[in-house]
Amino acid sequence: MDIKNEIKKIKTNLHNSIDVSDRTLEKNGAEIGFVYLKSMTDNAIFADAIYEPISRFSGEISFETVKELVQVNDVEEIKKSEITQKVLKGVVVLMFSNSDKVLAIDILKFLTRTPSEPPTSPVIMGPREGFTEDLKTNITLIRRRFYSEQLVLEEAVVGSSTQTKIAICYLDGIADPKIVKDIKKRLSKIKIDGVIDSYYLLTLLSDRPDSMLKQIGCCEKPDIISAKLLEGRVALIVDGSPIVLTIPFVLLEDLQNSNDYYTNYIYSSFLRFIRLMGIFLAVFGPGVYIALQLFHYNVLPINYLITIADTTQQIPFTPFIEILFISLLFQILYEVSLRLPSYLGLATSIVGALILGDTGVKAGLISPPTVIVVAIAKIALYTVPEQNAQITILQFVFLVLGASVGLLGIIGGAIYVLAYANTIENYGAPYLAPFSPFILSDNKDGLLKVPLSDMTNRPKSFSNEKKERTDD
Repeated sequence: MDIKNEIKKIKTNLHNSIDVSDRTLEKNGAEIGFVYLKSMTDNAIFADAIYEPISRFSGEISFETVKELVQVNDVEEIKKSEITQKVLKGVVVLMFSNSDKVLAIDILKFLTRTPSEPPTSPVIMGPREGFTEDLKTNITLIRRRFYSEQLVLEEAVVGSSTQTKIAICYLDGIADPKIVKDIKKRLSKIKIDGVIDSYYLLTLLSDRPDSMLKQIGCCEKPDIISAKLLEGRVALIVDGSPIVLTIPFVLLEDLQNSNDYYTNYIYSSFLRFIRLMGIFLAVFGPGVYIALQLFHYNVLPINYLITIADTTQQIPFTPFIEILFISLLFQILYEVSLRLPSYLGLATSIVGALILGDTGVKAGLISPPTVIVVAIAKIALYTVPEQNAQITILQFVFLVLGASVGLLGIIGGAIYVLAYANTIENYGAPYLAPFSPFILSDNKDGLLKVPLSDMTNRPKSFSNEKKERTDD
């Protein structure tokens, strides 16, 4: 093998990128070529465990000798056609002038974030670990919780340009093989140039990709993912993303919280009702308020009606324009707060609360009741942050229905949304299960939660192999 010519070919294939590094070493008439990406390779290990042992060896160099000299465990023989792909994955490639064999040594190293509590799922009690952007770290966080041979981890690669690794994780003997097979089939059919984050897969794996409703579970905590694996779900861990996807998914999952399982079950049931109430306030609050103000003011108590009349008579806008303006203003402030540097967050709060809110009321541009209603709706939205996007859209839809048709439009819209959600199935799991269809055993962990000692069955809302959670 012509080492210099092969190195030149590899560097040409990689467009002579600045992080492609190569070395050559002559020993006893034989030439050895090293090619690797210095941006992804542990250069200290390369020098101490690969280059130095070979350069110090005084005997005859051969392919077998080098395999023994290298002080790294992850060593494999590869084909010449695989060289470029291996280099791109952070592997050191060794080529020999006296042999056609090629050696690949994995000493991949890049900076990763330390597992920490995710901002979206804080807990008062319970594990505080969260997934990171590194696939190996995420697999380790799950593997630590399963010391049995049941845990299965299979690899899929998606994206012609990114070649993103996806770990398909499930428990053998518990997850339904048909669901696992269906997921693998859908992943293999994905034709896309790149997958940067797990959210790229949401619509690609959903049964109804054009639907507004969320159809695949998302989570950042390994304890929650482990619990879902025990129920028979399949987890998809995407390299480069701290968000792990779970399939199948039902709407009830977003009403549940990890805190529910680390506290008193009666208190957990109470909190779930609070979250459900928060959803209703967020979705229907502004719409019902505007409907009552425009069409059904006669049902309001006279004292409250007088208060509204006193506070709105000087407002230059119609009630619909006023509440729409405040809702859009809250949404703009939310978007700004997400993107501003943290040290400007306090200034944003002051501008939003004092200048735009208090000053707007005093100037007679907006009324206090409208500000209160919209503020309650926006705060209630985050009782179930996983449904933030869907609730926000529905909030504006029901606002328009309430302003145009009144309570009749809101009731009709609610029936339509409920009926539509009832038609969705995710990998055989009804979206509104265990309420529609009603499954009594699954309601032990529904809106009401029973003690963990009574939860001896796996969910019947979706297919799994072993229904009992007790040991045989």
